[in-house]
Amino acid sequence: MRHITGWLTGLLLIAGGPALAGDIAGDFDYYILSLGWSSTWCELTGDGRGDPQCDAGKGLTFTLHGLWPQYENGYPDNCFSDQSDASRAQTAAMADVMGGAGLAWHEWKKHGRCSGLSAADYFGAARAAYQSVTIPPVFASVRKDLTLPASVVQDAFLEANPSLTSDGLTVTCESGMIDEVRICLDKALSPRPCAPDVARDCRLKDADLPSVR
Repeated sequence: MRHITGWLTGLLLIAGGPALAGDIAGDFDYYILSLGWSSTWCELTGDGRGDPQCDAGKGLTFTLHGLWPQYENGYPDNCFSDQSDASRAQTAAMADVMGGAGLAWHEWKKHGRCSGLSAADYFGAARAAYQSVTIPPVFASVRKDLTLPASVVQDAFLEANPSLTSDGLTVTCESGMIDEVRICLDKALSPRPCAPDVARDCRLKDADLPSVR
């Protein structure tokens, strides 16, 4: 594997399937840990909202988008759960890794209930999964907009996380920009291969990586 940190540093110098019916809380096969590039979200959504996550000086790179229960084909969402809903304090406590509290509430409703866990345990698992992944430090140095192959982002994560493999990680794009890194984990939060239906790699030859704010 090439030394991707050097590749990116040099560049800086020059420049799921549909939800299924009848979803039951706790009935799933594995997780996707979704990490979103904050500046892409800001350009597509956050700037229009005037979201504080997008303020200059935040310095956010890949933030926690969510921890998503998955089937081997498709995924559950908006499950009925007998667990109490997440409190405002619990969602607010996730702002440091998610960029804000509003996303945490959305993730609990759509995905967290399907885990079968309590809100405290679900957010604890999401935080633990996020913290188990090393975000390649080179991304914090992206102070100019870049254009690069999505494979460069994938290779950077593989280099920084020797326990990950290429079949357990995918990079997605939206509107021509690097959007998310998605990592597949088993129920114990250990890396595993992704099911075929979540291999939605960015198909662009090159994609934009907006600068860190």
